[in-house]
Parts: sequence; C-alpha cells; structure tokens
Amino acid sequence: MITVIEQAVEARLVATAPKVETVPVTLRYDRSDPFALHMAFPAPATLEGIEVSWTFARDLLTTGLDRPAGHGDVRVRPYGGGRTVVEFHAPEGVAIVLMDTVALRRFLDRSCTVVPPGMEHLYLDMDHSLAELMRGTC
Repeated sequence: MITVIEQAVEARLVATAPKVETVPVTLRYDRSDPFALHMAFPAPATLEGIEVSWTFARDLLTTGLDRPAGHGDVRVRPYGGGRTVVEFHAPEGVAIVLMDTVALRRFLDRSCTVVPPGMEHLYLDMDHSLAELMRGTC
C-alpha cells in the first residue's frame, strides 16, 4: 500500500527576491502525518539559497482552490485562468506563487487515495506522538 506520494508541479514566483520566474515545486503527502502536506522549493528560488519546505494543512489547499483560505503564514486562493495563488508569509517577506489548479487537484486526489478526507484521525499514531513530545522531559 502506498503511504507517501510526491508530485512535481511548475510554479511561477510572482514576488520573491531571487530573479527566478518558474521553479519546479515538489508536493509531498505522507500518511504518517495525515492532516499535512509539504511543499518544497529548490535552492535557487529561496533567499537562503537552500531548499525550503513549507508544511501546512491539506484542508487549507483543498479549500483554497475554490475560495480564499488561510489567515496565517500560508494563504491560498483561486486566481482565475486555471491558476491558484499560494502566499507564504515569513519574517523575511512574502512569496507569492502561482500554480496550475488542475495539477494541485490531481495531487490532492492522489492524497485522498492514501488517506480519505475525514479519516485522518484513523492514521494518527498517538503513542508515538506522545513519546516524541515527552522525550527528554523526565
């Protein structure tokens, strides 16, 4: 059974310091962290010059494809013309990324075959999570 999926998606950087217009972004979903997804940007697209990965709720991306979603560091909204805007807010600034909505939906559909929406709680390993949280406290 598949427990991790990855998909490369082309993204157009609208507002960022490096002069990079399009970059291959890697989307990742792991059944062991069922509520989250990861979006990794290659080194040339980041201020630090190293790969940067953002982790946020799968539901945020799902909702943001149809209507504005998010109030914190990551915000998602439809843009039109089959594109979706993903905004990343950090102390260093804001990066605005345009992505193909069909590619994002394809990734989300694949993630739903790994963990169906609404069933995420069945895939949580609470014993492991508590052990990690408590490690080093005794």
